[in-house]
Amino acid sequence: MSNMPFYTVDGDRFVPTDAARGPWDPKSLHGRVIVGLLGAEIERLHGGAEFVPARLTVDMYRLPDLSPAEVTTRVVREGYRIKVIDAEFFSAGVSAGRATCQLLRRTEQPEGQVWRPTVWEVPRPEEIAPPEPNGRPMGGMWATRRIVGDFGSVGQKRTWISEVRELVEGRPLTPFVRVAGAADFASPFANAGDQGLKYINSDVTLYLHREPVGDWIGFEVVNHGATAGVAIGECFLYDVEGPIGSAACCALAQRRRM
Repeated sequence: MSNMPFYTVDGDRFVPTDAARGPWDPKSLHGRVIVGLLGAEIERLHGGAEFVPARLTVDMYRLPDLSPAEVTTRVVREGYRIKVIDAEFFSAGVSAGRATCQLLRRTEQPEGQVWRPTVWEVPRPEEIAPPEPNGRPMGGMWATRRIVGDFGSVGQKRTWISEVRELVEGRPLTPFVRVAGAADFASPFANAGDQGLKYINSDVTLYLHREPVGDWIGFEVVNHGATAGVAIGECFLYDVEGPIGSAACCALAQRRRM
């Protein structure tokens, strides 16, 4: 990846680059780089090959600017089968978000059959042409391969997305960091309509029964609801081998700052 990373490292601090700017205020961070960094630090400091990061919930209660950020973590529970880790995101010394991650030990799969949704039969990413000729879809945040539906349309939406830059300079993307950073996409994908995106998400919850294989994450909108300016959205998540989990969010009606 030759594109500018979202963060560079300065001691214990993470310095946002211009690539990390969000859509709501040009002086603030994109939600996905907050979610991604919290997930990355939890995995780096507390993860292990024997555990699956089965749930990551991130609350985002302040729109941070591009000041250097810090992440602190705390072990809530460290058992043989279950770990629970809390993390907090500070921007310029002020708390802007927090996360809880539940890590579950891998074990033998039990026998028997359980109902599952129908098989996700869609074209693979390499079978779909890039949607934008300038090669910078989504403002350079992701590479995309649209399957069905799009922003501005009302109806079922499915797409592939892939990272085009490192989250933190010099740190390769792990499968979990890749999907954690992508999970924030559930909100704009599920909550955007024929008037564009009018909701800013205040949280994201990622559920995984396995980590993704390869560079591409598939998103399928499965739910949206909104009343009195409060919305929820949900997407099923896939990789090129099949389903991996889901991402859900709640959001508030929001106007963009110019």
